[in-house]
Amino acid sequence: MEMTFEELLKYSEGELILNNKNKKFNKLSTDTRKIEKDNIFLALKGENFNGNKYVKEAFEKGASIAIVDEVLYNEEEINGIVIKVKDTKKALLSIARGYREKLGIKVVAITGSTGKTSTKDLVSAFLSGKYKVFKTKGNFNNEIGLPLMVLELDSSINVAVLEMGMSNFNEIHNLAECAKPDIAIITNIGVSHIENLKTRENILKAKMEITDFFNKNNILILNSEDDMLQTVNSNMYEIINIGYNQNCNYFAKNIKLDKETTSFDFNYNGEMNTITLPMVGIHNVLNALLGIAASYKLGLTVDEIKEGLKNLEATSMRLEFIENEFGIEIINDCYNASPDSMKAALDVLKNREGKRKIAILGTMRELGDEANRCHKEVGEYAKDRVDLLVSCGEHIDDFKEGFEKNRIKLYNTKVNLINDLNSIIKPGDVVLVKASRGEKFEEIVEELKNIK
Repeated sequence: MEMTFEELLKYSEGELILNNKNKKFNKLSTDTRKIEKDNIFLALKGENFNGNKYVKEAFEKGASIAIVDEVLYNEEEINGIVIKVKDTKKALLSIARGYREKLGIKVVAITGSTGKTSTKDLVSAFLSGKYKVFKTKGNFNNEIGLPLMVLELDSSINVAVLEMGMSNFNEIHNLAECAKPDIAIITNIGVSHIENLKTRENILKAKMEITDFFNKNNILILNSEDDMLQTVNSNMYEIINIGYNQNCNYFAKNIKLDKETTSFDFNYNGEMNTITLPMVGIHNVLNALLGIAASYKLGLTVDEIKEGLKNLEATSMRLEFIENEFGIEIINDCYNASPDSMKAALDVLKNREGKRKIAILGTMRELGDEANRCHKEVGEYAKDRVDLLVSCGEHIDDFKEGFEKNRIKLYNTKVNLINDLNSIIKPGDVVLVKASRGEKFEEIVEELKNIK
C-alpha cells in the first residue's frame, strides 16, 4: 500500500488519539485472525459482532495501527497507534477513495443482476494483452470488499477491474464514489434482489448509481439485449451498446457453440473478426462483447485481446466441468443462482453430450414475492432441456408445477437427496448442480465426484 501515515490520517477523516513512534504499515485488515506484522487493523461493527473489542488482540498479533469508532481497550495495554473515526465502515470507503485518487489508475467497474463475475474475468483477460491488470478477487464486491480490493492496488497496476454488487439503493453509489470508475459496464437487469427493491425498474435505478460521478469523459457500456437497459440514455457521458443486432456499436454473429468453446464474429474498428472463447454458453458471447467494447476504449488491438484471452482465469464454481473416474460429467455452477443464470446453465446442459441430462436444482434466494413464479418458470424452461430434474428446498413444489411429474425427483432435505444419489446417477450421465450460494450445493458436487 503506497500511502504515508499523514495520508492515512487525512483519508480516514479521523483523530489521532494514541500515538507511537512506529508509523510503518503495509496493508489493512478487518480480521484479527489474519493480522500480520505492521498491518492496520480496522474495527468493523455488525449486528452480531464488534471489532472494537479486538484492538488489544490485533496489536498483540503485530498490528501497528488500529482504526476504531469506539474505545473499548485499556490504553496501558496498547503498544501502537489508534485513530478514532465516526464510523469505521465509512472510513474504510473514504480511505480507499483517497488512495484510488492518489494512484490515478484506470478503473473499469462492472455491475448487473447476473454475469458480473464472468464478465470481470473476461474483461481482465482481454486487457492483460496490453496492460498489467488487477481484478476483484472472489465476491469482494460490496461496501467492505470493494475498498479492501482498492487498497491492494499499487502504482504498477495499469487497470483495475472491479465488480460491484448491491442489494438495495445507495450501495452502488457508495462503491462508485470510492472507485470512481472511468468505464462502467452493466450486464443486465434481472430479478435478483427484487425482494428488497420490489421492481425491475428500481433495480435498474440502483444499478445506474454506477454513473453518479460520471462526466463527459466517462463511458457506460450496456447489454442492449436486456429490455431495461435499452431504455437508458444520457447526454452527460458516452453510452456504448452491445448485442446481436447489427445496429449495436459492437455486435456478434455466426455464433458456434462447441463442447468446450464458444466462437463468434464481431465488429472492431470497422472490420469483422473472429474470436474463440475457452468457455461454453451463449450468454458468454454478450459478456465477451462487453469486454471487447471496454478493450477498444482502452486502446487494444484485436491481436492484443486474443493474446490476453490466453490468461483467462475463471472464478471457481461457475460452470466448472468435472469428469469423475466413472464416466459421469458434473457441471458445477454452485456459486450463485437467479432465474437468468439458471436458464443459461440449463442451455449449457442441453448442449452437452451424454446418456442423460440431469439437473439438480435448489432454491434461488432474494426473490421475495416473485419466488414462486420464478421457480415455476425455471421448471418450465427445463422441460425440453433435461431428462430428469432433481430438487430439494422450499420451492420443490414450484419446480414440480412447472416441470413434468414423471421426470422429477423431490426431496425435503439436501441430506436425503445426497443419500439417494447412488440410485439416481449412472455412468454416462451429465449432471448440472446449481442453487444460490447459501444452499451450499457444492456438498452435492463433492458426493457426485465419487458416484460409480
